[in-house]
Amino acid sequence: MIINTFSYLWSATAIDAIAELVENGYKTFEVPVSSPHCWPDEISAPERTAIHARLNEYGANIRSLNAGGYDINLASPGASMRRKSIEHITSVIDLAEAWGVSEVVISPGTRRPMISPALDKVHGWMHESLESLIPLAKQAGTRLLFENTPYCFTPTIHDLAGVVSTINDDSVKIVYDVANAAYIGEDPVEALLTHHESIGLVHISDTGTDTWGHDPIGTGVIDWNGLGKAVKETCGVSNVVLEIIREENPLQEFKKAMHNLKDQGWDLAH
Repeated sequence: MIINTFSYLWSATAIDAIAELVENGYKTFEVPVSSPHCWPDEISAPERTAIHARLNEYGANIRSLNAGGYDINLASPGASMRRKSIEHITSVIDLAEAWGVSEVVISPGTRRPMISPALDKVHGWMHESLESLIPLAKQAGTRLLFENTPYCFTPTIHDLAGVVSTINDDSVKIVYDVANAAYIGEDPVEALLTHHESIGLVHISDTGTDTWGHDPIGTGVIDWNGLGKAVKETCGVSNVVLEIIREENPLQEFKKAMHNLKDQGWDLAH
């Protein structure tokens, strides 16, 4: 299973967090792109090389870099803001290429909540941005994964699967976050079974429906037994990212999560 280093966002750089996690038996990671944890503009070419060497030394692999969605907007009405967003994601793609990362997680973008622009215009702006990014991702040997988030203009699996279908290119898939889905009332098990061909990665954590969280297994509304069976039938556990976010003692949280998943029938042997 892939481990997301989000819990270390303010306490350690990505490579130092990975070093600690490797010592505890984890080998594959997703890294959120956020300063000071991991920010392309703050990592020089020699530092990139040194970090890559450390990853190889540890026998570790960064599967995905999560470019984030709060500071950027590929679907902004403002062309200059779209350009800035493209520039940021391009810098993440460059970092992915330097570290041999196969996937970059991105947000489709956001839509002003009051007097919102028409959806066809928002989709048009997003697709225009992708015309620049898709060739860069292909050239770098990585693919782009759209994440379902409650604040984006395509929050449901149906919305995102429609976008991926329209693009119709293997370089663009979905990272399906089950907590984000459950929070807005979507059934993650049904969604995964129905749309698995469009999904590249699955983010797992628990949540309630009153408060949006990325919480420990079994503390919210997720059907973990059903989800485990759906994962086994579709993408497999090697494409699952544990994204429990807890600043205090994340190692213990991850260990507890593995036990809880096994208790729910998940096969974590591979």
